[in-house]
Amino acid sequence: QVQLVESGGGLVQPGGSLRLSCTASGSIIRISAMGWYRQAPGKERELVADVGSSGTPNYADAAKGRFTISRDNPRNTVYLQINSLKPEDTAVYYCKAFISTAWPTFEDYWGQGTQVTVSS
Repeated sequence: QVQLVESGGGLVQPGGSLRLSCTASGSIIRISAMGWYRQAPGKERELVADVGSSGTPNYADAAKGRFTISRDNPRNTVYLQINSLKPEDTAVYYCKAFISTAWPTFEDYWGQGTQVTVSS
């Protein structure tokens, strides 16, 4: 049993910043990639950024420049720093992690999502 719990979302004015956190817990043997996705109203869920266990980040084109992903392996936690927020960043942000609970099998686990609303 694995749980991913996100936090850090909320209502923020344009130009503001947020830091999202996601912590994985449960019967975890190893975590491979961890990442953040978002889903705006009426749109499909899309990748924002992900990061491998070595810490090498990968960003969607729309996320380059204002988004920074990082992870704390001992804490099984991934972070997403978002600066200069824009109204078009409004979405539910989901955490995903590729986790092994029974070696060598890995599978994707998702968090419940955290709402980010950018509005004045």
